[in-house]
Amino acid sequence: MAGINIMELNKFYGEVQALFDVSLTIEDGEFVVFVGPSGCGKSTLLRMLAGLEAVDSGRIEIDGRDVTGAEPADRDLAMVFQSYALYPHMTVRENMDFGMKVNGFAPEARKERIAEAARILQLDDYLDRKPGQLSGGQRQRVAIGRAIVKNPKVFLLDEPLSNLDAKLRVQMRVELEGLHEQLAATMIYVTHDQVEAMTMADKIVVLNGGRVEQVGSPMELYHKPNSRFVAEFIGSPAMNVFASDAGLRDLSLDPSAVFIGCRPEHIELLPIGQGHAEATVKVKEQLGGESLLYLAMDSGNEIVARVDGDGTLSVGETVSLRIPENRLHQFDSAGRAIR
Repeated sequence: MAGINIMELNKFYGEVQALFDVSLTIEDGEFVVFVGPSGCGKSTLLRMLAGLEAVDSGRIEIDGRDVTGAEPADRDLAMVFQSYALYPHMTVRENMDFGMKVNGFAPEARKERIAEAARILQLDDYLDRKPGQLSGGQRQRVAIGRAIVKNPKVFLLDEPLSNLDAKLRVQMRVELEGLHEQLAATMIYVTHDQVEAMTMADKIVVLNGGRVEQVGSPMELYHKPNSRFVAEFIGSPAMNVFASDAGLRDLSLDPSAVFIGCRPEHIELLPIGQGHAEATVKVKEQLGGESLLYLAMDSGNEIVARVDGDGTLSVGETVSLRIPENRLHQFDSAGRAIR
């Protein structure tokens, strides 16, 4: 497999700049997830790595080799698309074989690679079926199998699970994580779903407006966001963020703090008068093992608390909120984290 160095990439579409001086280092064998809202540049960056979009300025190295201007076929990559991109008139076997056949692989080598990919992805019983006879999850596994048989240095996956239902997405997430471990492959995965990013990645790259907002492990981004944007984007439900003058009592704040935040699971609910502010339960979502309480503070701010599913608080009840000092996040006027 291979490491990747991305150095000061810029991309323009006419007068519009889509990427701004993007620089990243991806280690050999890492599972890296590009995440961010629609239009943030994550798919553009992936397509530039694949050679499907031209680089306006900057440099891309794969395994130490400059591939900035190389053709897609010369980069030793394999890409898995959101739409599967399977040939409907071909069987599973033929779909996986096609690229190798075009590239002149020997028949015996092609047969061996298809058999190995089918074994890894549990597709042995479906090799003679056509895509129309398969479920969405099976079609996605075929698309991944077509990438595996190329034995590439890097796998690129562009929102490959977005067409699947919720249950199948969870199943395929687990399968992809296992596949990464099994192949010890370098994988770059694009998604707008931060839950996918948190559960799958060794390293997350958060993009915002064409810029890299933060790079780090899932828990590093969760507990130490560099900005208000990352704090609110990573985590479900999102971090509670409100103005520092929201009327919370006895909080020791940095003088430059304009916004403060706290994760829903870190909010403590106490008897009235014992916390930093009072709030009334407006909505209670019971999710089994946990509940989400949507509360309105006396100051007019709204806050979400994640509590035990067996909690007895009801809509209309008033409680006191406490934010532990070590769980408090502070941000300046530009949204940068204050450490």
